[in-house]
Amino acid sequence: MRKRTLHFLALALIVAACGIQRTPVVTESAPVPEATEPVTLNTPTREPTVEPGILNEEPTPISAVEPSPPETVTYRIVAGESKLQYEVGEVLFNENNRFNVAVGVTTQISGDILVNLEEPQKSRLGPITADISQFRSDSNRRDNALRDRFIESRSYPTVTFIASEIVGLPASYQEGQVVQLQISGELTIRETTRPVTLETLVQVEGDSLSGEAATTILMSDFGFGPINLVGILKTEDEVKVTLSFVARP
Repeated sequence: MRKRTLHFLALALIVAACGIQRTPVVTESAPVPEATEPVTLNTPTREPTVEPGILNEEPTPISAVEPSPPETVTYRIVAGESKLQYEVGEVLFNENNRFNVAVGVTTQISGDILVNLEEPQKSRLGPITADISQFRSDSNRRDNALRDRFIESRSYPTVTFIASEIVGLPASYQEGQVVQLQISGELTIRETTRPVTLETLVQVEGDSLSGEAATTILMSDFGFGPINLVGILKTEDEVKVTLSFVARP
């Protein structure tokens, strides 16, 4: 009996010792996979496209670039400061055959002049127009006769000059210099066009371009005149026409 009791006691001590010295449980973490080479897909590669004439073009040296052409300035004729004038000789029968020079003026002028001061020979003249229905002289009777019976400027108020050639443009220009030109072109009065040449003086000073252009025409070339008012007067056929102009940019 005593021997069995000792066996039970020994067994109890062993069980107690096992409960106190419990071995901790270690939980192993999942192994970290080793780094692997990136996967390369077997897809075809494309060469970059170079657009012809852009990326593959040799740069142009700065010295080879053409300079911009010198600037051309457009000068516009100023109505009111400019005038178109006619001068024609006449014999006044009712004044003992007195000779007189009739003068008429209109200030209604328009037109553009393209001036290149760096390269004057590239300058050009645009169409020039004038309202001749506004001609005024020292006689209302004369003015009305021109409007209604001779030039018929009530029906054909505009005369036009279109230049075709300019002779005498200099190779260089200095401000204030007076240049003499011959400007050829076509003059239209009513519905008739004839060639004329304008003897012209022109200069640039400050912001103004000014000048004078003159020619002579025959009234008969344009379908009117010489004017003959029986018992009153008779004009010559030749008429001097002068354009005095001021133009600004």
